[in-house]
Amino acid sequence: MQYAVLGGPDDGPTLRLDWRAFSYAGKFVMSNTGKAIAFEGAPLAERTNWPPAARDADDPVADIVGAVSFNDDRTDSGTAWLRYVTVREDRRGDGIGARLCAFAADHLLADHERVKIAVNNPFAYEALHKAGFGFTGEETGIAELVLERPCTDRAARYQNGLDVYRERDLSEEEAAFLDQRTGSRPPERVDS
Repeated sequence: MQYAVLGGPDDGPTLRLDWRAFSYAGKFVMSNTGKAIAFEGAPLAERTNWPPAARDADDPVADIVGAVSFNDDRTDSGTAWLRYVTVREDRRGDGIGARLCAFAADHLLADHERVKIAVNNPFAYEALHKAGFGFTGEETGIAELVLERPCTDRAARYQNGLDVYRERDLSEEEAAFLDQRTGSRPPERVDS
């Protein structure tokens, strides 16, 4: 697996993903966020016609298996946000999203003091803990939990976030997932 930053928000990168295989595919066509990808195949420097021009992008790039968009916080120059994370449907559960988010956060932390992300389900919460993020204790106005890197007391706050989800109306799969993690420590951090 290889990881690359296609550009920051000012570069206007766009990415066409197959909407049948990727959640949020339409968000990556937008040019107002930076993009990072996880991909297989030849390194980007060895490819011709990369990135594909919009007029040549009738077909999605086949060997991309994950993508994340990001941008600067409008009110805090020291903060960047990961916005949308997607992993190709046939590769979900392989840890690609966690490693990609760790990679993107490492890239952004070179120019920012912190990187944040808001998550709306316990599975994403767990994956972001694997990427080294920790719960801030904050929620967005649409019931997402805010996580950040770097974070203090990552281990102490892990169960706090899970408890927030436990208070919600959950699917059977989510409830079972949370039950399995009762009293546990955060998952081991993955390398980017």
